[in-house]
Amino acid sequence: MKKKIALITGGYSGEAVISYKSAEQIESNIDKDKWDCYKIDIHPNGWFYLSAGGEKIMVDKNDFSILINGNKINFDVVLVGLHGTPGEDGKLQGYFDCLHIPYTSCDAATSALTFNKRYTVAVASFAGMHVAKSMHLFKDIAVTSAKITAQLQLPVFVKPNNGGSSIGMSKVNKAEELDAAIEKAFKEDDQVLVEEFIKGREFTIGVFKSKGKIIALPITEIISKKEFFDYEAKYEGASEEVTPANVEEAVAEKIRAEAKKAYAIFNCKGIVRIDFIYNEADKNPYMLEINTVPGQSAASIVPQQVVAMGWTLKEFYSALIEEALSN
Repeated sequence: MKKKIALITGGYSGEAVISYKSAEQIESNIDKDKWDCYKIDIHPNGWFYLSAGGEKIMVDKNDFSILINGNKINFDVVLVGLHGTPGEDGKLQGYFDCLHIPYTSCDAATSALTFNKRYTVAVASFAGMHVAKSMHLFKDIAVTSAKITAQLQLPVFVKPNNGGSSIGMSKVNKAEELDAAIEKAFKEDDQVLVEEFIKGREFTIGVFKSKGKIIALPITEIISKKEFFDYEAKYEGASEEVTPANVEEAVAEKIRAEAKKAYAIFNCKGIVRIDFIYNEADKNPYMLEINTVPGQSAASIVPQQVVAMGWTLKEFYSALIEEALSN
């Protein structure tokens, strides 16, 4: 009998719009011969399955089941296609753990930790990885721009500390621009990360586990047409993505090794995407952040990398599902 997959999408943040695009792509590449897939929308107005006939069937949150024509459907595994909260920050992972339902993403602790950009780089630094110097700001604790410039060298990036969509992010070149950038970031989150700019090439790499082995996908270089890789560059075509990256093998190997190291250190599961800046000055990759539910839409980077590796997306999603079930 085919196993039943709940593909979760939606979410409670501005990233829901990206979740729906990811879910479309995932759903169209699920191996229907192997799995029965049900798309579940986790929406602020309720959790529901949208039937083929357009009927919204509510999810029973007591056991994460649905009722179709009097038949109760329980799920064997959850395929996580939900960016932002509550699918990327550990909240749903904790819920699924309580119900003993396996899922295709990092566990609750890793998801919560990596959703917080500052805590991520702190753990990476503690493990001996290179990260940018940064400051962690909280909404209810005032910090002057003078205090920031005393600790960090301009230019800096100012970004909301939680989440991975690049909404609310700014690059600040002059001290007088800091206050406006911090205010913009605080509109998205009650914690803000101010991080020193590292000059170098930007690379991003998908890493996943299959049959117990950590696999690094081909590297992508991001060449932004804007000053940095913001929301517009990421989702509206204002950047060029080169997959596989045109980079010397020695540099590529350093990035792959650091990505696999991060995957192991953070006890990641499923597919994650790790962003790096390769600092030309000291010849080291600096880790920026870990996305534990990377985009899977047609425009997203991980699907490009999977194809560059020579896999089909159907094979890739089956590998993620099988790995989750084996755990």
